[in-house]
Amino acid sequence: MGRVVAVANQKGGVGKSTTAVNLSAALAIAGSHILLVDMDPQAHATSGIGVAKAAVGVSVYDVLINGLSTASALMPTAVRGLDLVPGSIHLAGAEVELVSLPSREYRLRESLRPVRDWYDLVLVDCPPSLGMLTINALVAADEVLIPIQCEYYALEGLSQLMESVNLIRRKLNPALRIGGLLLTMFDARTNLAEQVAAEIRRHFPAEVFQTVIPRSVRLAEAPSFGQPVVTYDPSSKGAEAYVALAKEVGARAGQPVVAD
Repeated sequence: MGRVVAVANQKGGVGKSTTAVNLSAALAIAGSHILLVDMDPQAHATSGIGVAKAAVGVSVYDVLINGLSTASALMPTAVRGLDLVPGSIHLAGAEVELVSLPSREYRLRESLRPVRDWYDLVLVDCPPSLGMLTINALVAADEVLIPIQCEYYALEGLSQLMESVNLIRRKLNPALRIGGLLLTMFDARTNLAEQVAAEIRRHFPAEVFQTVIPRSVRLAEAPSFGQPVVTYDPSSKGAEAYVALAKEVGARAGQPVVAD
């Protein structure tokens, strides 16, 4: 059965969608069969992988709220081996709608159950909040990957997220574990970025990925072309970083899912 990894941080603008898109693409290009699930109402992962909003029929909203099957929402992408369950602006209302539904915290987990063994890895891109959509993702997940921007408030937000993860582990998903902390938007020219990175590594020495995602013009440009940076500009620093991250993710799983 394929692993489910939630890419989560309640803070916006830390690189969640960028990480979900580029990690899933890098793994697929290397030969793994990957599913990307876009749980964010902004649907940045959907557009970032090249799927136009007008082309979306069944979305993850229909799966969560209307009870449609995940299989009915699957869409192929331009990256071979990478499928998508697209996001939708309708997810903005799902936080309220989920409250009155039975087994509200488990709806994503149950919907993924029939398809997760079709894939080596299922990556879930979460919205920037700790609401019902993120809770659904964390309950469905085997592990959580946490992107952390190398800036002043990073540790404050991280402690809040860790409390939420521990609460979900106690109450809803005892098997949930930390898959790794990913340092993003790292600018080696600033002392602050170095200091924040050192502080996070000091607090979480075993959890922080060795790979660091740099600030990159190509990373910022790629979504406007509807491509992950690993196909838009494979030789860029951002692309090389996500390929390296994909290798680390495979190694941490105990299986070489990424080819050298």
